[in-house]
Amino acid sequence: MNAYESLSAYAVSGRSIAAPGTTAGRHLSTMGLGNGRRAAVLMLFGALRPGPHANPSALQPADLDVLLMERSGSLTNHPGQVSFPGGVIDGGDVDEQAAALREAEEETGLDPLGVEVLGVLPEVGLPVSNFLVTPVLAWWVRQTPVTVVSEAESTQVFRAPVGELLDPSNRRTVVVQRKEQTFRSPAFVLPNATVWGFTALLLDSLFDGLQWSQPWDAEREIPKPL
Repeated sequence: MNAYESLSAYAVSGRSIAAPGTTAGRHLSTMGLGNGRRAAVLMLFGALRPGPHANPSALQPADLDVLLMERSGSLTNHPGQVSFPGGVIDGGDVDEQAAALREAEEETGLDPLGVEVLGVLPEVGLPVSNFLVTPVLAWWVRQTPVTVVSEAESTQVFRAPVGELLDPSNRRTVVVQRKEQTFRSPAFVLPNATVWGFTALLLDSLFDGLQWSQPWDAEREIPKPL
């Protein structure tokens, strides 16, 4: 099964990216968030090197990248963290898919008409900021340039190669001290940013579910980047 088929199969499987017993499941429970604000994020994968040769049927995980952005340090929620494009579901949004595509266009300038939505995954919780988030898994069929649209929202928009995210030498565990509690979550150290927290939990769980993950040393710990 090629990478596109694997993503498509996962998207329609109905599996939660934060299933019980997983690292994401321990951190991203929806329990107690009945009044949480609802949001959606776009998990957009595409060919790392688009062109005539980038036939989805021939692509393997290392041939892909995923769209990410670094949030502005002035934002109230999760300042300075790397995230997927996305945001709060507005009253004018038809559904979670529409919200994720709208936010992605507003934040990165991508053309939503070039995006194939593979599926809408079950909602996950983000207790630290009281959000209920729906991940929307998608494929970038017709890629268009992306950039920072508003510096008040983000400091960089970039495409992270999946091969670099899967490389065990780039994997770490981030240790977060919050009040009297210690939290640990997976992280991905890239040349231009460190992906940790909510976004890293989603990527880590997705890669495990796709059976793309490679063994890595979870004892290599770093403090949170901010």
